[in-house]
Amino acid sequence: MTVKISAYLIAFNEARKIKAAIESVLWADEVVVVDSFSTDNTADIAQQLGATVVQVPFSGFGELRNAALAACAGEWIFSLDCDERCTAEVREEILTVIANDTPPHELYLVPRRNFFMGRWIRHSGWYPNFRQPQLFRRGAMSYSLDAVHEGFVSHSQLPVGQLQQAIWQMPFENFHEVIRKANRYSDLGAVRLQQRQVTMGMALRHGLWAFTKHYVFKAGFLDGWAGFVIALGNFEGTFYRYAKAYEKQQHWSLPASSPLRRSDES
Repeated sequence: MTVKISAYLIAFNEARKIKAAIESVLWADEVVVVDSFSTDNTADIAQQLGATVVQVPFSGFGELRNAALAACAGEWIFSLDCDERCTAEVREEILTVIANDTPPHELYLVPRRNFFMGRWIRHSGWYPNFRQPQLFRRGAMSYSLDAVHEGFVSHSQLPVGQLQQAIWQMPFENFHEVIRKANRYSDLGAVRLQQRQVTMGMALRHGLWAFTKHYVFKAGFLDGWAGFVIALGNFEGTFYRYAKAYEKQQHWSLPASSPLRRSDES
């Protein structure tokens, strides 16, 4: 009996990216797109390509991904983001894994090769880099409920494996998206810091460490200007995550003012 595989994507206003992402997984038995009520034509594009679209309100990436798992019917599941592309080499490796009656693992990390500013990034902590397992047997894992940078919980007795071939990731379409993502993710990350006492000094220290880690210790300087922008983006995202948490804890308010009228009015 042929083993069925589901590919899922989560999306919000990804009309510019979702077509290429879905086309890279049309080899799967089903493609599921979990959309958070996009205001562009993301859902229409997905449906035109044969994907099943499920609408789920956004309340954090962890809950969104768990909703995606519930919508998938395959015995195996492959997770792909809209800024990622499956390659022919990864497809063949996946099909080989799931065809094995007794694979050595039920969860697999998938390496990612990143393309940014017209070049493949070879350092900066971006090659190869990984997120949660992207190939796994149905029921073998679930996601933590973190709003952002969600983790995973393994329900398998087997260790986590790793594919050899890499998918592609195009994390930023342009500089506008670098800034937009730093703003959005720092909003979500600030929520995780609300139980801690945060200072602006902490924001600066953590931001500087994020820059130094990616630019120096992860050799981002070898990636040219792309490496600098990556490190700077990590500084901004980290700094504003702490700064926004600090802002919420301070409960700042604007100074009071009274209505002003002409002085000669009686």
